Amino acid sequence: MLSESSAAVVTATLPAVQAHGETITGRFYQRMFAAHPELLNIFNRSNQATGTQKAALADAVVAYAEHLTGGSAVPWGPVLDRIAHKHVSLGITATQYTIVGRHLMAAVAEVLGEAVTPEVAAAWDEVYWLLACELIAREARLYTEAGVPENGSVWREWRVTAKTAETPDVVSFTLVPADGGRVPGFTAGRYTSVAVDLDGGRGQQIRQYSLSGRPGADHWRITVKRVRGTAGTPDGIVSGFLHERVAVGDTLRLSPPFGEVSALGDGQPLLLVSAGIGLTPAMSALAYLAATEPDRPVTLVHADRTGAAHALRHELPALQERLPNLAVHLWYEDTAGGDLAGVKAEITEGLVDPALVPLAPGAYVHLCGPVPFMALVRGGLLRRGVPAERIAYEVFGPGMLR
Repeated sequence: MLSESSAAVVTATLPAVQAHGETITGRFYQRMFAAHPELLNIFNRSNQATGTQKAALADAVVAYAEHLTGGSAVPWGPVLDRIAHKHVSLGITATQYTIVGRHLMAAVAEVLGEAVTPEVAAAWDEVYWLLACELIAREARLYTEAGVPENGSVWREWRVTAKTAETPDVVSFTLVPADGGRVPGFTAGRYTSVAVDLDGGRGQQIRQYSLSGRPGADHWRITVKRVRGTAGTPDGIVSGFLHERVAVGDTLRLSPPFGEVSALGDGQPLLLVSAGIGLTPAMSALAYLAATEPDRPVTLVHADRTGAAHALRHELPALQERLPNLAVHLWYEDTAGGDLAGVKAEITEGLVDPALVPLAPGAYVHLCGPVPFMALVRGGLLRRGVPAERIAYEVFGPGMLR
């Protein structure tokens, strides 16, 4: 808990920190990367370029301060778990929190100037270290559960055994451990981080990709959509590299499977709702259930631009044969085109309407897709009476749902 004296100071200064939050976090990243350029190998450069990373950090720090001072009803346990899983998938270490804390507090002092008295600095330093200590403890447990030795690396070499074009912009990679060792198990809904070395000595970049294959198989599969820049945003560095440069026989560095969200629930009717490449954990869940719980009632709702853009759709007929209680509902912005031979589905043109999503009593819901899409569907399901604790969702990149 935040000390009483610090709570009073944080409450009084929170409006100023909130008003200048993105300026503070922008200056923080400038300072930290100048002093520790090696950390550019961990942070997403695309999110840095667009400014979404600094906005997300500012929002998180302010929200946590509000939580500590009683100004927010947001349950922070799930948010901290999400952050911790992302951190361990990147190989974040406890010692790096000292670096972050030093440069974050220096940025606060630079931006707010004389308003940052010793008392103000001490209060916000206490906020930071309460957050850091919670995350360090969670992350230590996750590293232990994943079998990562103390001070060891999360990275393992995996060999590409197949590269499959799913659509013009989506490719699946089948992977096995390069050392010939055991393939770790995972729960549908988990992801792995992929680290690649950029051309021209530009360092390393890391991205997370949901595991799209069946848990328990003798290989892993990731399905990668090529990110194309729009409205001045850059093309995806890692997705472009994977599409253009990685071939069968090459090796990639992957982390153990992480992620706090299960796409399976616990035996109740299951509702899987996805959009675009967010279908990957849903397809993993369906493959797992086809092998383990074929009679379970499952509804798949998927949204895409067109049928032709709908990746992995060719797997649905076989899954429907093995899952007699699987109902498929597809929303396409344009229903023209796309080979859906053998797929038994209700197809609707336009965007998903949460009021029309089929909903079985007591269903467990898993969402994956762009944050605005998940916020829309989650809000609609909450209004229809689905308890928040029965709606799981996966967020990739900066930002979070509340």
